[in-house]
Formats: sequence, C-alpha cells, structure tokens
Amino acid sequence: MRKRLQDQAESHEIENGDRQFVTALHRGLDILRAFTPDDRMGLGNRELAARTGLPNSTVSRLTYTLLKLGYLIYDDATGRYRMGVPVLGLGYACLGGIKVREAAQPLMQQLADECGDGVLVALGGRDDLTMTYIAAARAARGMISLQLNVGSRISLGRSAMGRAYLAAAKPDERAELMTRLADKAGPDRWPALKAGIDDAAEQIRTRGFYCNMGEWQNDINAVSVPFPSPQGDGPPMAFNLGGPAYVLPRERLETELGPKLLQLVNTVKHIRE
Repeated sequence: MRKRLQDQAESHEIENGDRQFVTALHRGLDILRAFTPDDRMGLGNRELAARTGLPNSTVSRLTYTLLKLGYLIYDDATGRYRMGVPVLGLGYACLGGIKVREAAQPLMQQLADECGDGVLVALGGRDDLTMTYIAAARAARGMISLQLNVGSRISLGRSAMGRAYLAAAKPDERAELMTRLADKAGPDRWPALKAGIDDAAEQIRTRGFYCNMGEWQNDINAVSVPFPSPQGDGPPMAFNLGGPAYVLPRERLETELGPKLLQLVNTVKHIRE
C-alpha cells in the first residue's frame, strides 16, 4: 500500500508539474512512519524496504541520513535501527498543538473511571489509512484494559473510531479515502467493509454515535462519536470507548455508554467554543 502511495505522489508531481512536492522528504518520512510501538528490537534496512516499498539502495541512503541527524539510532549488535529522541520531540510538539486534549482528558478519565472493568476511552485523528490515538484514559482500578496508548494506530476502515471519522469527513476527503480503502480491501472484501462504513454513518446521523460489535477485533466492542473541529481550523477527530465484548454488550453500549460518550463530546465542544 505504501508503494502505491509513493507512486501516486510521484505521478501527481509529474502530471501536474508540482515542483513544490519534495519526493525525498516524502520518502524519509515514510521511513519514520514504518516504525510501530511493537518494533522494540528495531528494524533493518530490508524490513524498512518491505514496509515502505522503497528500493534497498534508497532505504540505505535515507537511514544513513536520519542516523546522522539523530532521528534514528543504530544497534551494531543487531544491525537494526530504532527511533531516536528527536522523533519524540516532534510527537510532543504535535500533541502540544492539539488543544482539545487539555479539555477532553479529565472528562475522558472521569468516564473511564465510571465504566471501569477494562474500558478504554480515547481520542484519535487520522494518519493515512489508520487512526492514531492522541489521548487515552483507562480506569484507575479494575482489570487490564486494551493495550493501546497515545501513538497507537488502528484501522480506519474497520474500527469504530475510524468509521466515525469517515462519517464526519468532508465529501472530497471521504470519497478519496473510500477509493483507497476499496483498493486495499480488494473486490471480495470491499462490499462487506463498505456496508459497515455506511452503517456507521447512518447510526451517527440518526443517534449521534456508532456501535461497532467485533468488526475491528472479534472480542472487542466499541462505541465512537466524531468530533469535527469546532472552529473549522483543523481536521476532524473521533472519540472512542472500547473494551472486551463481555464487558460491553450491545445493550450497554446503546442505552448507557453511547449516550454518555456523546454527552462528553458535546461538553468538549462547548468548552472549546
């Protein structure tokens, strides 16, 4: 998929004469985005090439440059790269610019404490074809909740949070994303995936929240509410409340927690306004 995105970007540059688009920067950022929190042992050049779709020689030059700048660190013993401290600085600079986190975090924590028993409340924004958590809260006491934290990425097309985002996206953006999701899913899987996305949009239109029953992971249920930018100066985001299916049956999501999450979102909107 990343290789196709690279090809699309280069095609756009050639066909439209977009000389402002810097392909080398695009590729370097793709190297950094290839890392996930699960890559604790780091990634080698071959793994990075496989994940990004870039040639091995290009990956070698990019990792060398990022290493020199401190954005990557190299382990001589394993021959693998890990992210350096400067990347963390960029992440915190990003979080600092998302003011809604400050207003939402205490309300999210309060809701998580009320729910207890493994429930995770989160706020996320889109990163390519995934949703990235930018805030998270779990009950102070109770069983272990979903092992997701700030920076975790989940599916745009299958998760409750992703489908809520799609429901609130502007028509042009949504059309583009639906095309890319269809391409990624393939003709066999796309009809069912599209039906789930359309169902989410209808649920949000009629009652303000969307219940996802095991469509992201079989044993996980969740409810989500989109959060359009109050001042219209930023992309939409989405709030999510999820946990084990036996803790969050459909009836509880529809009658109790969906309305509570919707109330939280409306409260945050009023604070931001």
